[in-house]
Amino acid sequence: MLTDLLCGDDARAEASLAHISPDDLPELIELARSEMPDTRWWALRAIATLPTAGAATPLLAAVSDPDPGVRSCAILALGQRQESSAVPALINCLKDSSEFVARLAADALEQIGQPAVPALIEALKAADAPTRRLAARSLAHLKDPSAIPALFMALEDDSMFVSYWADEGLEKLGAGQVYFKP
Repeated sequence: MLTDLLCGDDARAEASLAHISPDDLPELIELARSEMPDTRWWALRAIATLPTAGAATPLLAAVSDPDPGVRSCAILALGQRQESSAVPALINCLKDSSEFVARLAADALEQIGQPAVPALIEALKAADAPTRRLAARSLAHLKDPSAIPALFMALEDDSMFVSYWADEGLEKLGAGQVYFKP
């Protein structure tokens, strides 16, 4: 089955994923270390289908792969698996040189949900605005009440995108408008 995975025909490779089993994990981990990005990508794509806990380790290792396509594959899989142990690595990916990869990391953190909230709140303090923007966006989508104080602080951010997402998050939480009696 692994020969079909690496045959160069995407349709055939995708079809072979239905036949991947946990017994294939050691060989897939070895393929995930290949010199060829396409081989690493397909190995990680196959690993992502495995329901075993051991699949998380090679996926976590791949979030720092030199190839953005391979990083994307690993990040997508970690989000779909709701792998809470990946939160620190995914937070680091918010700073990825590829805007696409950084956005996928934010989406994966959203899929992980509540376990990612404390790290996202901390990411609102990052030095770079893109990281703060992605953290605020994810917090807005997660609608976790524990983020309210941090989102209020983010309303004053120098980046209009950060303050926009902070406002959106507060609005979704029902805390977007405060009325004062004159």
